[in-house]
Amino acid sequence: MDADQVRTLVRDAFDGDEVLVEGAGANYDITVISDRFAGQRPVQRQQAVYAALGESIAAGTIHAVNLRTYTREEWAAARG
Repeated sequence: MDADQVRTLVRDAFDGDEVLVEGAGANYDITVISDRFAGQRPVQRQQAVYAALGESIAAGTIHAVNLRTYTREEWAAARG
C-alpha cells in the first residue's frame, strides 16, 4: 500500500475533506482536516480515522499510524 491508497481510504470516509498522508510501506503520518471533528474529543477523532483504515490495519498492510486531526478553524490556527 502506498500513501495515495491510504489517502483515498481516508478521504472516501471523510467525504472529500482534506487528507494529507506521508509515508511508505506500512508506516504513515496522516493529517485529517474536517469540521466533523467539531466538539469531539481526540479519541473520538482518532476512532473515526481508524474506522476507515480498520481492514488494512487488521490485514497488516498498515502497521504504524501517526494521526493528527483538526477542524478547519484549528488547522488555520496551527498554520499561523
